[in-house]
Amino acid sequence: MLIYFGGPLFNEAERAFNAQLAAKLEERGFAVFLPQRDGFEIDSPKYQGMSMMEKQEAIFNLDRDKLLEADIFLFVLDGRVPDEGACVELGIAYAQSYLLGRPKYLVGLLTDFRIFSPGMELNAIIFGALDSIVDDQDHLIEELEGWRSSQQVISGRL
Repeated sequence: MLIYFGGPLFNEAERAFNAQLAAKLEERGFAVFLPQRDGFEIDSPKYQGMSMMEKQEAIFNLDRDKLLEADIFLFVLDGRVPDEGACVELGIAYAQSYLLGRPKYLVGLLTDFRIFSPGMELNAIIFGALDSIVDDQDHLIEELEGWRSSQQVISGRL
């Protein structure tokens, strides 16, 4: 079962958190596509000679394809506002699940206690697109393992 890991990855703390959580999920038997680790590496010899526009297109294409392949979209919602790239990824995952009827579990992890507006922790569109939102890693793992078990029952793999 493949998890696409969406969220901020632009500073050392974010990347460390993402790597630690991805490792924890992999220990539980999930395959994880972590863009900072498994995605496009701008300095890779494979991409030398590309313009910045070509590199951006390569990043988008790889991430989109992995997102569409994934069974689960994990959105780390932490930060003053949700990561804009992950918001687009959520839209793609939601469209695939809702409009095309492909089972995909869309889960948000929100450990940040800052709120975005009085009385509402998340934008209604982000909130509505997610199947569930959890507030810590232990609850996340419980949710993901529960969903994996339900999918195995549906597919007759238990």
